[in-house]
Amino acid sequence: MTVKEHIAGMLQQKLPTLDLDTILSMLEIPPEKEMGDYAFPCFRLAKEMRKAPALIAKDTAEALAGEQLLESVQAVGPYVNMRVNKAAVVQIVTEEYAAGHPFGSSDEGEGKTIVLDYSSINIAKPFHVGHLRSTAIGNAIHKLYRYLGYKTVRVNHLGDYGTQFGKLVVAYRKWGNKEEIEQKGIRGLLDIYVRFHKEAEQDPSLDDEARSTFTALENGDEEIREIWKWFVDISLKEVSKVYDLLDVQFDYYLGESFYMDKTDAVVKELQEKGLLEESEGAMIVDLSDCDMPPALVLKKDGSTLYTTRDLAAAIYRKKTYDFYKCLYVTGSEQSLHFSQFFKILEKMGYSWSKGLVHVPFGLMSLETGKMSTRNGQVVFLQDLLDEAIEKTRRIIEEKNPNLKDIDQVATQVGVGAVVFNDLFNSRIKDEVFAWDKVLNFDGETGPYVQYTFARASSILRKAGVDVFHPEDMKGECLSDEYAQEVLRIIEQFPEKVKEAADRYEPYVITRYAVALASAFNRFYHENAILSAEDETVRKARTALTKMMAEVLRSALSLIGVQTPEEM
Repeated sequence: MTVKEHIAGMLQQKLPTLDLDTILSMLEIPPEKEMGDYAFPCFRLAKEMRKAPALIAKDTAEALAGEQLLESVQAVGPYVNMRVNKAAVVQIVTEEYAAGHPFGSSDEGEGKTIVLDYSSINIAKPFHVGHLRSTAIGNAIHKLYRYLGYKTVRVNHLGDYGTQFGKLVVAYRKWGNKEEIEQKGIRGLLDIYVRFHKEAEQDPSLDDEARSTFTALENGDEEIREIWKWFVDISLKEVSKVYDLLDVQFDYYLGESFYMDKTDAVVKELQEKGLLEESEGAMIVDLSDCDMPPALVLKKDGSTLYTTRDLAAAIYRKKTYDFYKCLYVTGSEQSLHFSQFFKILEKMGYSWSKGLVHVPFGLMSLETGKMSTRNGQVVFLQDLLDEAIEKTRRIIEEKNPNLKDIDQVATQVGVGAVVFNDLFNSRIKDEVFAWDKVLNFDGETGPYVQYTFARASSILRKAGVDVFHPEDMKGECLSDEYAQEVLRIIEQFPEKVKEAADRYEPYVITRYAVALASAFNRFYHENAILSAEDETVRKARTALTKMMAEVLRSALSLIGVQTPEEM
């Protein structure tokens, strides 16, 4: 039980008409420390108790007087302000932390599967900084749910089908060079893709040729299929390098093409259920009764679209993984598409469609405007990560030239800085990419938090402590405000993990890590740890340092940031 739960339990004994969950939701943290650690407002009790809130607060405060957990309790107007006994805080947090399982984890997801569709890069197009958002957010959500006991299935739904491949095949046939493409990889494919769009502006017939080429690919043209497969192989080889740097893995790389032999069954089912209608030669599902525009399922030439393939993918995933939820981590500009295809599945009679969730995120743009692959206006993610690593290396060589494993640490810190920056704000917020901002290591950044962990690790090495000893956590030695603040934030970790998972918001953990690091640094500057004269005090502060370091490592791990022990 947390300190808050202990207090709620005491209040529930005094106010039996309220259940525990209600009291927990009512408890507040006062805006000023001088007011206490917790406050209980009595406004909502006035009606049922037929008393003024101030009188209820007075009676409740008197009833709580003498409770060992509380150092002081007083009524201030309609509030019951409580200050917690500092030694009791140490005991409660220590017991909770040392309960025998990874702190903050749970088994709430036991027997439940979460399918996560994220990153989902487009084959033969650059893996640019805009794709970092889906990759980092999806990876963090996977880690959060796994920490809560769920089985997670990570799917990279590759964009490896569609008219753009018709364009690319046409471009390659007209202007491509096999040796040059092999040498330049995705950048070579990007060159001819950009050229196609420039040429098509002058010659619109190229677009018709691209459409017919893609239709031929769908119909199994062997030559086109070989070129397409080559594009896919080149792309996967290159993007795997970026995934390795990010330490991101997937259980399955299943592109849109994987579902092509499953779309006919979906179209047939839609027809049988009377959901498919003809509109100007194309086939649609009318969603006007849901206040949405019609969803296009088949083009005039019979080609499939995103909606067709996503319907097939969702049905396949339910049959294959029997998911509790299936999360789609994509840009907010795709919200209508997901609303439409979720609604179609509901109309098809699939009750499990309620478990489909679109997790949208804001747009990543450049200072010069929106990123555009067809115009070649992108920043390659590989270039950004390489630059972050190189900047970190230069800083290390200047400040700590004798550090072992400089390359490894530079990679951990450089990549961590980029990921941390991306996850620092709410996912729905639009971001403008600026090199200076992303590579700024000062302030509330990944390197700041990683350095805090390295500092704590150094203290623990010098103290010879590699295991947490709960018996060293003496309440009387950790009663100062700085130690108490570290403990208060540590205790919030399980709650923050649950909140981040429930809201699909990794930034909850990112901000938590900053708060914990800041609190520990204040504690470090205000308290002697290794040089404390009293051995009991030294052990207590070292044990608190160990506890903090382990929680900080867990927090950073949940957002995909590594923790070097030396920097």
